Amino acid sequence: MQLRAQRDQRDPQAKRAKRLTRVLVGAAAVPVMLVAAGCSSDSGSGDGKDKAAEESAASKSASPSPTVQAAAFRKLPEPCSVVTKKTLDDLVPKGDSGKEGSSNDTAVRASCSWDSLDDNGVKGSQFRWLSVSMLRFESDVTRGEGDKLAHDYYEKQLKDAQGVEGAKSVKTAAVSGTGDEASLVRYDLKKKEGTFKQQTVVARVENVVVTVDYNGAGLAGDKTPDADDLAKDAQKAAKEAVAAVTKANGGAADGKSSDKSSGRPSGSPSASKSPTDAASQSASASPEKSG
Repeated sequence: MQLRAQRDQRDPQAKRAKRLTRVLVGAAAVPVMLVAAGCSSDSGSGDGKDKAAEESAASKSASPSPTVQAAAFRKLPEPCSVVTKKTLDDLVPKGDSGKEGSSNDTAVRASCSWDSLDDNGVKGSQFRWLSVSMLRFESDVTRGEGDKLAHDYYEKQLKDAQGVEGAKSVKTAAVSGTGDEASLVRYDLKKKEGTFKQQTVVARVENVVVTVDYNGAGLAGDKTPDADDLAKDAQKAAKEAVAAVTKANGGAADGKSSDKSSGRPSGSPSASKSPTDAASQSASASPEKSG
């Protein structure tokens, strides 16, 4: 009986000890779970930031680089061959062979000039001077398309021709059938040798600007040439020069442009590859050089 009473006294204590142990173990497990949950939450937040950064970097790398339409024409013809021999015989009779202008890149800038003096002795003489200049513009991602740059230069050339110092009776008229756009500027320019009848035709075909300067004068008492005849001759030379530029780039001899390498029709641009600073170069010859 005494042993049983002692076991009964010990059993409740043992039971309470077991219950206390289970409570302590359970309480200790709660912080562990909280810590584990906290770590899991922090890890997820970091992964989200890293993923966002990766997506942003991928988006930036996928952004396309700036592009611009390529210029249609990639070269210029030999400058002293852009006007036919027959036309030269008419415009500069008894003239010498053409004199090619200096250029550090004939694919961008080229020119040629001719002059003649038909000396009639005591009856005076007839002087003629012809110059053809060409300037080609390449497309540039910072400055724009070649044909747009050429158009801007075309307008500048017209203004320069209209504003020549000493020019009298300045007139400007549109010229048809010569490239994409063309104009004739005509005026009188008096010099000590006589009165020069100046004709300047500025034409643009695609990304090339062609400037034709043609003038004539009657010297030593000879009669002054007819300005209308000179104007027609200048327009003829300009039309031939524009056609030569187009033909040199795979176009038809009538001046209609085409790009065989890309298979695109006249005036239709394609993607550009290389820029140039050709716009800073001058392609025109000064009419005051004549005489």
